[in-house]
Amino acid sequence: MATDIPDDRLNGSISQDEYRRFCELIYRRTGLTFNEAKRYLVDRRVLDRMAKTGAGSVQSYLALLRFDTTGKELEAIVNSLTVNETYFWREDHQFSCLTNSILPDLMHRKSPGERFRIWSLPCSTGEEPYSIAIALLEGWYEVDAYDVEITGSDIDTEVLASARRGIYGARAVHRLAPEILARYFEPRADDQWQVISSLRASIDFTHANAADANSLGAYRNIDVIFCRNMLIYFDDASRRETAERLYACLQPGGYLCLGHSESMSRISSLFEVCRFPDAIVYQRPLK
Repeated sequence: MATDIPDDRLNGSISQDEYRRFCELIYRRTGLTFNEAKRYLVDRRVLDRMAKTGAGSVQSYLALLRFDTTGKELEAIVNSLTVNETYFWREDHQFSCLTNSILPDLMHRKSPGERFRIWSLPCSTGEEPYSIAIALLEGWYEVDAYDVEITGSDIDTEVLASARRGIYGARAVHRLAPEILARYFEPRADDQWQVISSLRASIDFTHANAADANSLGAYRNIDVIFCRNMLIYFDDASRRETAERLYACLQPGGYLCLGHSESMSRISSLFEVCRFPDAIVYQRPLK
């Protein structure tokens, strides 16, 4: 697409004031924060989207983001800015905690046939929700006695499409035992593996923005939330607000699993700390 962006702008970077205003807009819409260490990434992504949309200046591009009622351009720039580094069996001690401690505890408040709702947010390209499903099939002896619903959500629509396809390279599956790989994946060309169709069909992948209360409004009475390594990208205010939203999504007695470098104790007092043998997790109090 032709564009009237000056050559020096395309080869350089956006101004400090433009960078600040862009980061403020993204923060208000998504809760994501970008410091100077991310400056080069942001500059290149903004300039790339300006070229693709034909915006002649950063000011006009910001106007496009603010007034695009479809939300498509915000979706496109967020997709280009988010980092989706993950793999199967990442921090797998929490999957052991899920099958050995969390679900057995929740079973005391459910009857056979009732639904367990497990939510992975952000789910990135799907490795986490698929890992959860495999962990239940392999390690939870009561898995067939309950109606288990697993949902994976992310703000990035491109990674959601990838998650639904369920095709992964060797690095993504490198921690899986050969027998697990053979049981739940089908080999493809170029050293790639695809999650078997029955497992892919068992997980619902949805778009969700953790910084938007309306976006999370549909998620209620969740039994277990995996929200790992997302809050590290937020500032203190956004962390507290997101913690409150996740609290509202959980049913009383439900559990929240964070990443190993995150601690809800430093974010919110709403949750109770639970120290299980395999992991530390956080619980919404029963009362």
